[in-house]
Amino acid sequence: MTTKEVTLTVKVEDKLFQNRYLVDEGRPHIRIKDPSTVSPTLERLVTLCPAGCWSKQADGTLTGSLDGCFECGTCRIVAKAVGDELEWSYPRGGYGISYKFG
Repeated sequence: MTTKEVTLTVKVEDKLFQNRYLVDEGRPHIRIKDPSTVSPTLERLVTLCPAGCWSKQADGTLTGSLDGCFECGTCRIVAKAVGDELEWSYPRGGYGISYKFG
């Protein structure tokens, strides 16, 4: 008898889809204090954010789409390194991410 190896491929996106995020409309938990003066270090959130919440617009401004934020704190660490350019707080109770498996 021979045994066959079975390889299962699961995409990260498929796993993340199982998490739920309830957006608190009108009260974002992360906000850029002064969008007109964003440092190049803070712009690195475009590549550093594991949830892909940050993007740089054609006009050069940095914007955050926080629905889907993991609340991991990466942006807090980056913001502290450049002098606290963000206001960050946990979402109100019942809002934010809800992990299905943990």
